[in-house]
Amino acid sequence: MSMSVVAHNLGDAIQIGPLSLSGRAILAPMSGVTDIGMRRVAHSSGASLVVSEMVASDDFVRGCEETRLRAEGSGIDPHVVQIAGCDPHWMGEAARLAEASGAAIVDINMGCPAKRVTGGYAGSALMRTPDLALKLVEATVRAVKIPVTLKMRLGWDDSTHNAAEIARAAEAAGVRLITIHGRTRQQFYKGRADWSAIRRVVQATNLPVIANGDCASLADARAMLEASGAAGVMIGRAAVGRPWLVGEIASGLAGRAPAPRSVAQKREAALAHLESLIETMGALTGLRHARKHLSAYADHSGANSHADGAALRLRLVTTDCPIEARSLLGRVFDFDPVTEAA
Repeated sequence: MSMSVVAHNLGDAIQIGPLSLSGRAILAPMSGVTDIGMRRVAHSSGASLVVSEMVASDDFVRGCEETRLRAEGSGIDPHVVQIAGCDPHWMGEAARLAEASGAAIVDINMGCPAKRVTGGYAGSALMRTPDLALKLVEATVRAVKIPVTLKMRLGWDDSTHNAAEIARAAEAAGVRLITIHGRTRQQFYKGRADWSAIRRVVQATNLPVIANGDCASLADARAMLEASGAAGVMIGRAAVGRPWLVGEIASGLAGRAPAPRSVAQKREAALAHLESLIETMGALTGLRHARKHLSAYADHSGANSHADGAALRLRLVTTDCPIEARSLLGRVFDFDPVTEAA
């Protein structure tokens, strides 16, 4: 099989240049969410691929410490760094830096709907300026020897579904994989992702296409693949508080019965995640950053269905003491009934 072409047969591995993925379920890059700790848990739990938080290309090259932490990939192989920007020079330089820092893949963000990103004509705003978008792609591909991938939405709004056209141009420029979120930018995260609309991109390119948007279970993943014809799925918000979900879905898509994580395994993974944030960010900053994850771990454990659990959860997301946070996080899993995997 050509490295630049992949058959959408579930028996075939997804190829990204010379890299062959172990499965068909990928953890989505989520700014402020998919920190190194969450990615390590997902990776060790069987996710086929994990992608860094989005990093601003110019900040990354200039050495911004916060941006460097977002691009951290120690303990993860293959390591994927997602870069964003609207200047070909900075995109190329950021790609070079990512490659020099050990990245195996560089992903271009053309899908972020946040106003702080699109206001700077980056992220999904680039779908309104496809000529500039192509220049960014060309600069990034030209800068590195490792594969470059691209993540985008269906278009800017319902009148401009141009993802298929951009995908064709990106393929010609050397991109090796395309991920499509099944919404426009103007939808943000409202309504339901249109998985069937992703099929137009699949039909427009020979590249592997990954379907993204509203995948929360193995049943969702199977329905996404059926509707879109995509080669794999990307899981985002549903993995917050249960990063092992991505690996469970990957196992299910491979025809293996996904073994649900035990309470002990979930507790161990969540504590490792918390510890990673404290180590990389410092006790106070790491703990405050962790709160979105801590609340999600507690929610998925079922703690809120018990009066004692709800009180414990409240303490967990308000404490500034790392010792107390570790103790409370361990205890929320006592409420977990260990349901079957998605």
